[in-house]
Amino acid sequence: MLKIAVYGKGGIGKSTTVSNMAVALAEKGLSVMQIGCDPKADSTIALRDGEPMPAVLDIYNEKKGNVTLKEITRIGYKGVVCVESGGPTPGLGCAGRGIITALEKLKETGAYEVYKPDVVLYDVLGDVVCGGFSMPMRSGYADYVFVVTSGENMSIHAGANIAMALERFRNRGYAKLGGFILNRRNVPREEEKVQELAEDFHSGTIGYLSRSELVMAAEEQKKTLMECYPDSEMADEYRALSEAVLAICKN
Repeated sequence: MLKIAVYGKGGIGKSTTVSNMAVALAEKGLSVMQIGCDPKADSTIALRDGEPMPAVLDIYNEKKGNVTLKEITRIGYKGVVCVESGGPTPGLGCAGRGIITALEKLKETGAYEVYKPDVVLYDVLGDVVCGGFSMPMRSGYADYVFVVTSGENMSIHAGANIAMALERFRNRGYAKLGGFILNRRNVPREEEKVQELAEDFHSGTIGYLSRSELVMAAEEQKKTLMECYPDSEMADEYRALSEAVLAICKN
């Protein structure tokens, strides 16, 4: 079982990237689980035709900790197992607590034994890398972390913070930095800036995604691009990214 965490600044297209990667991996015959680690609980929504699903933290609070596997999972497009950690009411409590609760409950309910995923994808908000948000990096969770970024300064800054957190954890058996994924915003020197960021952390840019109107068109249909436009050049970019990620994780 490969465990892969994808981090990135809010709004960088991380959930879109992860959901399309999940479909690309499922196309290859792999069993995939996607765990949304964001208080908004919308990571997997494009895999489920726009239908919201209950968040683990909400069910945990409602049932005072008595959570079943059936309550916290849904099956999405191409058989992808969907989980959303959720978070507290805005302004109340720690957002990272939802991630901690979700990962604990998935273990307790035997999710990995029941679904037997070949690949687990964690979709993690990367604006803050502390507490619960660093949980998927820890030993026993993700094996590799990939960072989605554009060439915009705030995105580069967030990417550097994520990579620095991994460096601090390096001697504790935590996840390794697999590389950076450029989700283009077509800003000046974009490719060069992301490559410089990668080199600062002795890593590389392992995937390049175009700014495509088809991605937004698919989102309007509440689906992934891989479902709506499987024969497009953009779909092939997601397939190439998935192949690159698998190649790094299997080294």
